[in-house]
Amino acid sequence: MSVPDHVVTTTTRALRTRLAEGPLLVVPGAANALAARVIEDTGFEAVYVTGAGIANSFLGVPDIGMVTLTELAAHVEAIRDAVALPLIVDADTGFGNALNVRRTITVLERAGADAVQLEDQVSPKKCGHFEGKQIIPAAEMVQKIHAATDARTNKDLVIIARTDARAVEGFEAAVDRARLYAEAGADVTFLEAPQTRQEVLAVPELLTVPQVVNLVEGGRTPQLPLEELARFRIALFANVALQASIKGMQRALGALRQTGTLAAASDDIAPWTERQRIVRKPAYDALESHYSAGSAEAPAS
Repeated sequence: MSVPDHVVTTTTRALRTRLAEGPLLVVPGAANALAARVIEDTGFEAVYVTGAGIANSFLGVPDIGMVTLTELAAHVEAIRDAVALPLIVDADTGFGNALNVRRTITVLERAGADAVQLEDQVSPKKCGHFEGKQIIPAAEMVQKIHAATDARTNKDLVIIARTDARAVEGFEAAVDRARLYAEAGADVTFLEAPQTRQEVLAVPELLTVPQVVNLVEGGRTPQLPLEELARFRIALFANVALQASIKGMQRALGALRQTGTLAAASDDIAPWTERQRIVRKPAYDALESHYSAGSAEAPAS
């Protein structure tokens, strides 16, 4: 299903304006349309389509570059149909060289992305908080950024350039790369996995374009309160929904296995009515009634 131009333009312009003017945008990650619905329902203002989450939940594998562009685009399209929020899409390394990046931008823009994040790891990439990462030459990443900005047809589409150089070359080198990527045309930069409070807080002081801070439970970056992160433009919580769902499934299924009854798991199970509300069954019931034979009623908006 193609995405209506006015939907993309509206959400993309809204995201670009918010990143330019602030305040800090708190963005949870979604690995599927259901998680995106919950994010929207709980009042957040944007969704991060997480590559790690798709790898974990769709393929059952770690974040090691196994998801394909086609698989990612299918998830983006489903999430775009499910929610009206801006979508920030994790495109890993862009699925190849600069020419591949051009196609990646075209495909994800068509699927409904409002921002596309690219990183400077060697492909296949690894999670930013894993050991053993490798990065490509900065000049090669600059060409990928040029390819991305050239390929977008909606000039409001936000290009986010992530560097994983902190773990490989050190903090100062990572800042230098982020600065270079901004000069190449990235709208936002993302210095992944700073390792101290001082490093985290230095990032928006040292760089002039909007910045992402990634807060990963169990990761390398210290968990700072949002009040201290006001100079950033995006506070990313890419894994919260996924990790909470794992914990909830383990508790509910463990209780069922031990007791043989749903009663013991009731605190960890959303009620039937809540499940149907999140997936908007009443709206589909109204549409079904409208399109039934002989109906003259208008569908619910």
